[in-house]
Amino acid sequence: MRKLLPLLSAVCMAVVLGPTAVGQPSAPPKPAGSGWRVVDGQVAWTSAKPMSGDAAVEFWSDGKLLGRARSSRDGRTFSLPGKALGDLGKVEVRAGGRRLDAPDPKFRANQAPAALPPLLPKGVADPGTPGPYQTVTGEYALDPVRLPGLDGPIEMQAVVVAPRNAPGNRPLVLFLHGRHGSCYNPNNPADQPFTWPCPAGTLMVPSYRGYLQTQQLLASQGYDTVSVSADAINALDFQAEDGGAQARSSLVRLHLAHWADWAGAGRASAPQIVRDAPVADMSKVLLVGHSRGGEGVNQAALDSLAPPPFDSGYSGPVRWTIRGNVFIAPTIFGQNPTPDVPSVTFLPACDGDVSNLQGQQYIDSTRGVSRGKALHSALYIAGANHNFFNVEWTPGESAAPSVDDYFPGDTPNPLCDPGQPARLTAAQQRAVGATYVAAAAHLFVDHELRVQPLLDGSGVRAPSADPARVLSHALGGDRTPVVVPDQSTKITGSGKLCDEINAATACLAGADQYKSPHTVSFTAAPTEAGRSAVDVRWSAAGTAAVIEPPRPVWLLGEQSLALRVIVPENSTGTSFEVAATDGSGRRTKLGKVTLNGLPGADRTMSYWAQEVRVPVPPVLQVAKLELVPSTTSGEAWLLDAHGWRPGLPDPDPAKLTRVDLGRVTAPEGDSGSKNYQVPVTVTGDAGGVLKLFRSDSTGRTWTEEALTLAPGQHTVDLSTTVVGNTRWSANYLVGAEIKAAKGTVVGSYQGGVLVTNDDPAPTITVTPTSSVAAGGALTWHVTLSEAADADIFVFGPFVAPATGPELSTTDVDPAWLRSWGIDPQPSRPLSTLSQLVLDGRIAAGAVSGDVVLQTVATGGQGADKHVALHVGAYPQELPLDTVLTGTVTAK
Repeated sequence: MRKLLPLLSAVCMAVVLGPTAVGQPSAPPKPAGSGWRVVDGQVAWTSAKPMSGDAAVEFWSDGKLLGRARSSRDGRTFSLPGKALGDLGKVEVRAGGRRLDAPDPKFRANQAPAALPPLLPKGVADPGTPGPYQTVTGEYALDPVRLPGLDGPIEMQAVVVAPRNAPGNRPLVLFLHGRHGSCYNPNNPADQPFTWPCPAGTLMVPSYRGYLQTQQLLASQGYDTVSVSADAINALDFQAEDGGAQARSSLVRLHLAHWADWAGAGRASAPQIVRDAPVADMSKVLLVGHSRGGEGVNQAALDSLAPPPFDSGYSGPVRWTIRGNVFIAPTIFGQNPTPDVPSVTFLPACDGDVSNLQGQQYIDSTRGVSRGKALHSALYIAGANHNFFNVEWTPGESAAPSVDDYFPGDTPNPLCDPGQPARLTAAQQRAVGATYVAAAAHLFVDHELRVQPLLDGSGVRAPSADPARVLSHALGGDRTPVVVPDQSTKITGSGKLCDEINAATACLAGADQYKSPHTVSFTAAPTEAGRSAVDVRWSAAGTAAVIEPPRPVWLLGEQSLALRVIVPENSTGTSFEVAATDGSGRRTKLGKVTLNGLPGADRTMSYWAQEVRVPVPPVLQVAKLELVPSTTSGEAWLLDAHGWRPGLPDPDPAKLTRVDLGRVTAPEGDSGSKNYQVPVTVTGDAGGVLKLFRSDSTGRTWTEEALTLAPGQHTVDLSTTVVGNTRWSANYLVGAEIKAAKGTVVGSYQGGVLVTNDDPAPTITVTPTSSVAAGGALTWHVTLSEAADADIFVFGPFVAPATGPELSTTDVDPAWLRSWGIDPQPSRPLSTLSQLVLDGRIAAGAVSGDVVLQTVATGGQGADKHVALHVGAYPQELPLDTVLTGTVTAK
């Protein structure tokens, strides 16, 4: 049984955690509850209830990402193995950008949001209109399979909806749901075990049945559809460092392999519903993934083009062609999109799960990686939440208990709170989902260009999705890069270069930095190259920003210049003229654009780039691009500018080099030093460039560099030197992460060297009593028998003292209590607060430290008061289980 020790921040000192220990003995049981604890020898945060959502739980400090936490089997406990957390008083626990461990102070009070934008003009095609075919529906369940890294059987279950009597072979659309509960008790809504297989008396959550409306629409239009179950992966992916992306890819490819069999010689042995459906055309496959299912189908597309070089659970032949992906409110922890497979990404403006809308990186992170022929579209959907695209995640309609994921929070949100007029109903939201999934199918699978303007930033709508406001922008589709801001871009006038990932040169400051999906970070590194924009700020009309790319760009036959521009939320009438100057100094006015900010409020990601276009002549050279404001003051951010023409080229996938990282374990040793290599597997001969991020032994300091692979290069030197000694230290991870930059794709993006401690821990002693006058600091002195190479903590909860009266919340530092969400009033004994823990530390290299509790002055009034702490030590090799007592005298 897993046993827990509470661990919260120090009271009156900076607490710096050393590297967390891995796989150490369990501690004596202490009171349960939410908060910081030691779990199986690792510093961890425990939530009050299981976290079954899709967003990764992340630890942050001082505005910097420390890392994505690993979940325990119970779905409540999260840790960062091998990484130091630092001052726990500054550590924040987040998921999808929202604060989990305390009220979030970063958001300002709501201003009145702007009105929703008007409905866009109708497009020439409406893919939400049902087709001519009747449909047939049924399910299949095959023998379970085993997948590497997951400890349990994985179900092979799916629901099929297909056209009845449609002629010929039909395209196949496969759906994969995201991370949701796995089991439920139909007789007890509170009983929802997050485990697999489901215990007796419970049923599996039928998430895979949640897209039937979309499946029926597609089937009526002539598509075979199948939605597969992933409940086992949801229950078991806490074991996977990548959040289960590789496992979900393997599940998808296993199903596709069966469909390939059933389309050929194995059709006679196919399940009845498959034989009732038209034969699937496996050269025309569209994948649709919701939330973590989005990351799973992206990985499946990558693995289909560049198979993984390790055992992933499916190693058979690839007998299908992925024509496109649809990502519904997706995660993208690895920020490793498949650049040569077209995609559409849904970004629900009221997503309360993956609330930072990180799926934007399926568009942004493809820029410059490959040939740029595949279209990558983003759809910003006003009023949509995360869950309602799936009927089995919708309250009042689902078989298992479900919720509206948008969290009301402490500040009312006039845009997204349930029941607000700007919110879409569940039925409206599913209509949006069905319509735009069908749009992707018609465009990517059947090349119906009439549908393209719905997805590529052309500014039209599909009436079947009314009254939803759906805005689009896009990259790829063979657009010609004109301005892609970076350090080589010369900017003068009212513009300057800013960075999406760099606190010193950030494009957005203050609370606004948390309100853009374009600024979601990849690693804990403080910077990331290639993620810049042009910040245009002016205080007088006509003050131009002049942007000069590193070399002049010719536009030959393009129809428009497409710009992706962010303007402040709720702003109106931001307007500027666009002009181009060629290499000879000839200036051409291209047109005027006007933008209104997206409606925004507390916890909305409304700093999102809108696409605007200005016409260009048939032949134009751009040596300089000018943005000339028409308004008297304002600010806007230009993400990029591309030449655009109608049409959609073949994606023409390139033979990109695939790179995968691994992890190796290294004993520390007692002396000397030894080099260890981070395992790197390079598949393919084309070479390319990666962004390489590496951490130090604490996991808190990261560096970035460009890693260039020469053509034919298959080895990479990522060495780490491990120095041995005889002083105790926690296990630590020297981490490495990679991201594609040019000519590459990334499979496993995480790796490193895990260094294991092999030295005995020092002994520890604590002065058991302390006494101080009110207003002073109770201090218990802690001593080690010898210094250690990692921080050591003494900590514990308050317990009722043997004698009273007890120290209360109004007797201690109120700022400390409030930092943990505790109001000192009304006054109550400290031992009644189960989440409250006091701790102190001995810094690495030191032999002593203190546990300190600051009290407040009482003016000499009242009786003496008493306090008691039941303390233990971290790391848990240090045996300590004692009660500390203190007395605060009134005079």
